[in-house]
Amino acid sequence: VLHEAFHVATSGRPGPVLVDIPKDVQFATGTYTPKKPSTSHYQPPVKGDMEEITELVSAIENAKRPVFYTGGGVINSGPAASQLLRELVDGTGFPITSTLMGLGAYPASGDKWLGMLGMHGLYEANMAMHDCDLMINIGARFDDRITGVVDMFSPKSKKAHIDIDPSSINKIIRVDIPIVGDVGHVLEDLLKVWKSRGRKTNSEAVGKWWKQIEQWRAVDCLKFEQSGKIIKPQYALSRLEALTKKYDRYITTEVGQHQMWAAQYLGFEDPNRWMTSGGLGTMGYGFPASIGVQMAHPDALVINVAGEASWLMNMQEMGTAMQYGLPVKQFILNNERLGMVRQWQELLHGERYSQSWSESLPDFVKLAEAFGAKGIICSDPDDLDDAIMEMLDYDGPVIFDCLVEKHENCFPMIPSGKAHNDMMLAGVDTQGVIDAKGSVLV
Repeated sequence: VLHEAFHVATSGRPGPVLVDIPKDVQFATGTYTPKKPSTSHYQPPVKGDMEEITELVSAIENAKRPVFYTGGGVINSGPAASQLLRELVDGTGFPITSTLMGLGAYPASGDKWLGMLGMHGLYEANMAMHDCDLMINIGARFDDRITGVVDMFSPKSKKAHIDIDPSSINKIIRVDIPIVGDVGHVLEDLLKVWKSRGRKTNSEAVGKWWKQIEQWRAVDCLKFEQSGKIIKPQYALSRLEALTKKYDRYITTEVGQHQMWAAQYLGFEDPNRWMTSGGLGTMGYGFPASIGVQMAHPDALVINVAGEASWLMNMQEMGTAMQYGLPVKQFILNNERLGMVRQWQELLHGERYSQSWSESLPDFVKLAEAFGAKGIICSDPDDLDDAIMEMLDYDGPVIFDCLVEKHENCFPMIPSGKAHNDMMLAGVDTQGVIDAKGSVLV
């Protein structure tokens, strides 16, 4: 009860709150030892408990089916944490996956990378999470977009959780090795202990584990077919990736289907190259975020991947981009729908659609021109590459109106009410997949 009260007191108000907790109160993560009271700022613990770290090293040495499950906490800890994570992953040879907010902490081109996990994560990532025997959570929250049904989440694994916020540990999933501390500091100590003990892993068993993972990879869960004269959103983003990955590139997004497709089809080699809204998911986040990123990196390529509905929420920022000469590129996947809302209405309500489409959208080319910017429209997949290059070559703000398939669903997907290894892949019948119990959870 005290543990939950501490969480509510410190997270339910806009500023830091000092909570008077008696000395030696037992939390799920261990003994809370209060420091000298501070009236100026929050002082979280940064160094992890060495006994718990040593226990995790022992688990790493003996694991047969391990996986690193990483989140935004790695990136928030600073660039050094991402470097330490890469050293640990490459040294152990263990597979690694990430939440939406952790993309870029480990490079997408790395051979240990499984892709994003979660509700719209990759099949191999979710299957590895379910079947692992050691799950090492580094700076992630075990939120509902990851776990699916909590009681069926990775039922046979030993779980470690590294997090600077003690209230996040044991809040949703009970863990075996809780480590409270800053990711960077904990990884530094973890590597020191692991190296001092001989850099040991169960390499034979881990090799067999990788063979299983390769079988899951062979499913090719992101496969799509671009046919006909209508642009598939997956195709649009795969071409955007191919034509921009060599640039000094930063990506922001709004919220919805386009956000998930961007996470699936765009690759990130470094931290802080992917700015997106997690948690409650804020439509309208991406455009002003791209303005801020371009201000901070004036010579970089900054692209906001957007849905037309999200983008319209802060369309006035085109004036800001023009006023300050910021060459941000607005890449709008325009399906004339609230795409994710429409997808859920298809899944939950038998394709009975309500208020999830628009019959009155602006002409985005004329809108761009009205602000003094450049507008580009593309509806033919054969013209897409040339249109993207036109956007990239223009030295100024661009609104790119990419007209895509209106009723394309975002897969893979963990249906509401299902376990995280029970995934829907492209081409399945969507009707009746989510039962009444699952509908209540949406």
